[in-house]
Amino acid sequence: MKSPAIRRLFIDFFVSKGHREVPSSSLVPADDPTLLFTNAGMVQFKRTFLGQEQREYVRATTCQKCVRAGGKHNDLEQVGHTRRHHTFFEMLGNFSFGDYFKREAIAYAWEFVTSPSYLGIAPERLRVTVHHTDAEARGYWLEVSGLAEERVYGLGDKDNFWQMGDTGPCGPCTEIYVDLEGAGREEAVMGREEFERLAEEGRFLEIWNLVFMQFDRSADGTLTPLPKPSVDTGAGLERIAAVMQGEDDNFHTDVFQPLIQRVGELVGRPYDRDDAERASYRVLADHSRAVSFLLADGVYPGNEGRGYVLRRILRRAVRHAWLLGRREPTLAPLVEVVVGQMGEAYPELTAKADFIREVTETEERRFLETIEGGLQRLEEIFASGARTIPGDEAFKLYDTFGFPIDLTQIIAGERGVEVDLAGFERALEEQRTRSRAARASGGIAGPAVILPKMGKWRTLRRGKQRFVGYQTTEAETDLLAFRQEGPRVELVLRENPFYAESGGQVSDVGEVSGQGWSLAVDSVRKDPKGTVIGGTFAEEFEPAPLHAAVDTPRRRDIERNHSATHLIHHVLRRRLGTHVRQQGSLVEPERLRFDFSHHGPVDQATLRAIEAEVNDLVLANEVVTTRELPYAEALALGAMAFFSEKYGDLVRVVQMGPSIELCGGTHVRSTGQVGPFRIAGQSGVAAGVRRIEALTGSGALQAVREVEQQLAQVAEALKAQPEHLVRRVEQLLEERQRLETRLAEALRSGGAGVSGEVANVAGVDVTIAETLSEDRSEVGEIADRFRQGKSNAVLVLFSTGGRGAIHVTLTDDLVGAGRKAGDLVNRIAALSGGKGGGRPHFASAGAGDRAKLDAARAATPGLVSAWLSNGG
Repeated sequence: MKSPAIRRLFIDFFVSKGHREVPSSSLVPADDPTLLFTNAGMVQFKRTFLGQEQREYVRATTCQKCVRAGGKHNDLEQVGHTRRHHTFFEMLGNFSFGDYFKREAIAYAWEFVTSPSYLGIAPERLRVTVHHTDAEARGYWLEVSGLAEERVYGLGDKDNFWQMGDTGPCGPCTEIYVDLEGAGREEAVMGREEFERLAEEGRFLEIWNLVFMQFDRSADGTLTPLPKPSVDTGAGLERIAAVMQGEDDNFHTDVFQPLIQRVGELVGRPYDRDDAERASYRVLADHSRAVSFLLADGVYPGNEGRGYVLRRILRRAVRHAWLLGRREPTLAPLVEVVVGQMGEAYPELTAKADFIREVTETEERRFLETIEGGLQRLEEIFASGARTIPGDEAFKLYDTFGFPIDLTQIIAGERGVEVDLAGFERALEEQRTRSRAARASGGIAGPAVILPKMGKWRTLRRGKQRFVGYQTTEAETDLLAFRQEGPRVELVLRENPFYAESGGQVSDVGEVSGQGWSLAVDSVRKDPKGTVIGGTFAEEFEPAPLHAAVDTPRRRDIERNHSATHLIHHVLRRRLGTHVRQQGSLVEPERLRFDFSHHGPVDQATLRAIEAEVNDLVLANEVVTTRELPYAEALALGAMAFFSEKYGDLVRVVQMGPSIELCGGTHVRSTGQVGPFRIAGQSGVAAGVRRIEALTGSGALQAVREVEQQLAQVAEALKAQPEHLVRRVEQLLEERQRLETRLAEALRSGGAGVSGEVANVAGVDVTIAETLSEDRSEVGEIADRFRQGKSNAVLVLFSTGGRGAIHVTLTDDLVGAGRKAGDLVNRIAALSGGKGGGRPHFASAGAGDRAKLDAARAATPGLVSAWLSNGG
């Protein structure tokens, strides 16, 4: 049985048992900062298990995409070397939220595993573990399965007790194991210790774990029964595929074999199960899946967090492709195989296929360009006979060549060389300290509200909070709960008009007032209690009837910018292609920032066209409508959804003209209220991610006024009317070109025409000249012309354009006498705080402090004389 059939069979089985089929959530957990990646099927139901949200169904089944490559579940370094470790995998699961419990869960699992209509695994091949205190689960297994009691093993907390954290929901679990070597009568009475040993050695394979969440663990370790116990199960698709296909190694199944075969085609030799190189084939097959799915879910290579983990996976794959002799992108062609295999089950792969390949290929090429330099440096260290790579050298490899420290360790370990990790960490921390200091000196825009430790919550009345901020910015309301610490207070209002930061839109500010007091609201945040507003005040607080008022002008500015992000998203997709997806945004009153997936810079002409089209949509003054629809109906309508977001069964659909998106933010009433729209700039934030910053309304008008003012100042400086500026600049450039040509001709003829700038020093002709050119190739051409047909000559050329620079040229006979242009250029540049270098006959240096360039030039004759007198 192939893996797609197993996936579908599992889902269909549980749907037939009254479960709701729930799509896989994103690999980026929604609203869960405790996890780098979704690593289990229960992650999207975490709040449901904790009692923080309710769903319209009590039974669910999923095939959840998972990644374990960072944080607690870090399997990265084992991948490729073992039979069952993977960075990306699929977890089949069924869940009960206070509905059925142990008996039904065990019966469902046994039926699916053993029935000929489903997996049809012979019961003689199966063994089960339970928690040694869970007599109830043991009894159900014996009743439902008919297994001999000797085949049901009682194990301890390490293997058969699950908990979400140090406190909270927890409970015993039971696991189903398959004997990969078949079943023998002589082992029917195998003891627990013998079973555990053989399971550790790989003969018995765990394929399904059933967790029974029946307790709440308190801080002191006390277990209290939950009023509604639940079920959370997980069965690894790759493991089941191995069992069903008669393999004892996941990499030999249909999940990985097409990828491994493609690797063989790319490197020019097929995979050999017994060859020492096999790990590299397996690493590439595994990592191509993780890279594809992470990119599809909006994770991009970077230097921290999820982006850093993805970059590590990419670079580890490149390293293994290198070991197989590849010197060009290898993952990129494997992405096509991943999409072909899994695009039907996961449409986001197909939708972003071109983009995934482009980003992957770009990252591979970048690392291939640097890996040679890093490997060369490592070879130099190995050749020196060093038995330990110093920490500062390891940091240099990390900082200069892009080598993650673990990659350095792997390569060093292959050569029997240690790495000074403590020294590396010191160097890394020193760099972080410098970075923090630099950021601090540059200042950080925007206030940061740091909430002090607060007192306990006081509940005044029962009731459900209602957000009224879509309809109004003011409300007469009651207080549901509050807490206070000194002048600091936090409130939960029954009718709340304040928007809490979400989806890129910043929080509201405003005021809450009561009888004889008012509170300036400076923080609004989401909390299990609801939306909590906070502030500091001097008066005595009385929780009487309240008036809540959002800062309305500020809210309107935010709404303009938020609606503009929807319009620009639509236009970007229309102009650049449907691979464009929002990757993040920041919506503030003053500006907006929009990050989107795209493989390269957008040219200025296209940017202007995008800006114009957004303004056309604004001028159309389309009414903005919002409505709540079932999730599937909203998608059928064409609404844009984001795989990194978590959506409920009912979603809020915002439509403005041709733009339709799922969004919970606040918006203008019609597109005309956005006002003028102006793109302020674009930049790259990561491989394959671009950022546009823009202004709307009065902010856009102010930006236009500032440009007009700058144009007027330039026109005044150039003594030209604004409408004639372009022609005036062209005239200046033409004049510059004529002067450059005359200078080159003068230098080629030995300096004729450069009055007072040529001198004979100790028998050497020294020419000192100036150029406005900042172009190194132009300066090099001047230097080459100077050297033609000359001997015993020196040219010192000062570039006065831009930041300023100094260039020195020597004729071949001076170089043959042992003199070097770099020595002289550094002597001159030192006077302006600069330094440089180059080849013996031509060297350049930056001016350092451009204001000191004239002084350096004035001192040049004396410096050249001293340099010649001292033999260079």
